This record gives sequence, C-alpha cells and structure tokens, in this order.
Amino acid sequence: MSAKTTALTVLSAALLVPTVLVVPAHAAPSPPADGKGRPAKAPAAPAPPVTMSTVGGSLLGQPGTQVNLLPGAPQLPANLTGRSWIVADAESGEVLAAHNAHWRLPPASTMKMLFADTVLPSLPKDQVHRVTDADMEGVGQGSSLVGVKEDHEYSVHDLWLGVFLRSGNDAVHVLAAMNGGVEKTVKDMQAHAEELQALDTHVVSPDGYDAPEQVSSAYDLTLIARSGLQKQDFREYCGTVSAKFPGLQEVGKPRDYFEIQNTNRLMTGAGGISPYKGIAGVKNGNTTMAGSTFTGAAQQGARKLLVTVMNPDAGGANSVYEETAALFDWGFSAAGKVKPVGELVPPKSEDTSSHGSPAQSHENNSAAGKGAGGGAGTALGVAGGALAVLAGGAFVVNRRWPRGRRSRGEDLV
Repeated sequence: MSAKTTALTVLSAALLVPTVLVVPAHAAPSPPADGKGRPAKAPAAPAPPVTMSTVGGSLLGQPGTQVNLLPGAPQLPANLTGRSWIVADAESGEVLAAHNAHWRLPPASTMKMLFADTVLPSLPKDQVHRVTDADMEGVGQGSSLVGVKEDHEYSVHDLWLGVFLRSGNDAVHVLAAMNGGVEKTVKDMQAHAEELQALDTHVVSPDGYDAPEQVSSAYDLTLIARSGLQKQDFREYCGTVSAKFPGLQEVGKPRDYFEIQNTNRLMTGAGGISPYKGIAGVKNGNTTMAGSTFTGAAQQGARKLLVTVMNPDAGGANSVYEETAALFDWGFSAAGKVKPVGELVPPKSEDTSSHGSPAQSHENNSAAGKGAGGGAGTALGVAGGALAVLAGGAFVVNRRWPRGRRSRGEDLV
C-alpha cells in the first residue's frame, strides 16, 4: 500500500466518513394487515419480571428506572424507550442509573462480546487456518456475514476483524471450530459468563443468532464488555472503523482484499447518526427476537463510561444509537452528582463478598425473551491491508473492585 493510500485511510477514519452497513439478520417483518388493508396494531410490549437478579445491588433487581439524583444533577433523558438499559463507570464499576438492568432478553450479536472475551486469548492472532465445509455448518439462515469462503486461508486476526466489524457469523463459526467446535465453545462461554458473575446469561449459540432460551441482560453485557476491554486485542478490534479483509485466493495470483466497515454507527456516523465524541467500541446487534441491542464504551476527559441499551420500543435503525448517545451525555454530565444505585461486581475468582441473588432459572424466566467522535485514526499494517482504529486501541479500563464486604442485596448509598 502506498503512503498516499495509507494517508487517505487515516484521514477517512479521523473524519469518520459515513459508511454503508449490512442489513441486520432477521429484520423485523411488517405487521400483518387487519383484514381491511390497514396494518394491524403491534402487540403490547411485555412487562419486565417482578423478580429479577439482585447481583450488584438490590435496586438493580427492581423493575423500572433506578437513579438517585443529588442536588444539581441533570435529569435523565426524556423519551427513553429501551426495555432495559444501564449507565456505569467503566473503571470504578459504579452504576449511575439503570432501567430493568437484570431483565433477561435476547442479546443478538452483543453475545459476540462474550464469545471474543472467552475465545480470543486461546488463539494466536497470527495463526492461519484453511476453512473447511464443516467449519461453516450451522451458520443460521439470514445471518450477517463477512464473506469467509471454504477452502481459503485466513489468519485469526482477519477472522476477529470479521466478527467485530461486520458481525460475521461465518467468522464466528470458523473461530469456534478452531476452538474445538461450537458445542465446546458454547460450554466455554457459559463457564466464562458464570466466572464473570454474568448470571442472567444463557448461551445457546456463539454468534448471538436467535435461539430459544438464549438470553442476557444489560447488566451482564456491561460486565462482559468491561472484561473484554481488559484485553488489548479486544480493544483494537472493537475500536476499528475499517479494514481490508481477504477475498479470493487464486493460484498464481496475489490475494484479493476488500474493505469492510464497522456496523457501529456511533463510530462511523452512518445512517445520519453523528459520531459520538470519545467512542471506543464495543458491539451492536439486531435480530427479530432481540430487536436492536448495543453496548458502547466512551471516554471524555478522565471519565470512562459503559452504556448498554436493549430493544428500544421507538423502532427505527437509529433508535438504539440515539438512546445510547443520550445516556452517555447524561452520564458524563451526572458523574459525581448521583449516588450509585449498584455496582459492576468482580469475577468470582477475585470476589470475596456476596453481591446479591442470581437470576431465576433460564427455564422459568424464558418468557421475557419471547417478546421480545473518536480521535484521529491510526493506520496499521494488517494482513496486506490497512486498519483504521479509533480510540479503542488506547482505551484502557483499569477496573477497580469495590472495597469492603457488602451484604446480600445491599443498596449502595
């Protein structure tokens, strides 16, 4: 790649030029007609469970919005429609506000954060794998794909870019095969979720494709993102705006590459959304059962926040990003002016205290799932192509665990 081409790649990342996104898997169908040619009324949104997990504090187990404003604190954004959301300090773990934080809902491709946090450390990024037909078995119909081809070689690094940028279920299945298969990977992911105390999460597929009983929560997805952001490679991938992905590989000819763009609109500015200042990742998703889901990380000054929004009822491709941006704005303004309503708990291996009751069993609470600008870019040489990275590569979360022992389900005041 010439110096001129590299410079243009850096400039386009810095300006966050809008990009074209893939169509999400399982786009929601239009409502059926009522027999008179008029669209039928959409079914009423399900109510959150009366009883939810209290991991992280008893207030987080209560339905509805939980916030404790001090004098001078800004009000929460109006017209929030997400069925579940949370705003947390990425480093201290303080939950600044939440809404149905432990409501167990389908996660869509935000489940890929758990997949990456689980599998990424076990596969060297320079390892090269030739894809077989068996590797691609089980990729769901209508899945988002990055364009992995059988009988072609890909590095682990290439495949992770396909997972994070294009939410490629084909790349997920190849990496799962390299990890010992989908069944083993699902078990590994479930075990890792339990280690993180993400006890609302039940893994069925590694890619987040709609499946019965596959659920997570805004609280769990935030825990998972916080864990993933401890890993340099995870930060790099989730903070990448665009990259070159390997294409056709013909004998005697140089490998073709094509550009892939991140589907996170708060990073790219696609779809009419303004890029969010300080955004550093992490992962978006959209399926019929889950609606739109998103977990984002952003930094302004020394403050680093995590926001997760699940299934806004407002509809539209941009609502999950608009509500996330509004909650980021509120969080940065409200930091230091609210009493936390809970906390992001440590992993079990680093925890010496009880932080609340777990969720109901996956089977007993399945009904909930049924209703249901960064800084300048940096150009790096990657597999023969350019990689444009936002703040994600340098977004380091120094997790601080809460001090002292908390009683079971104790509120933070």
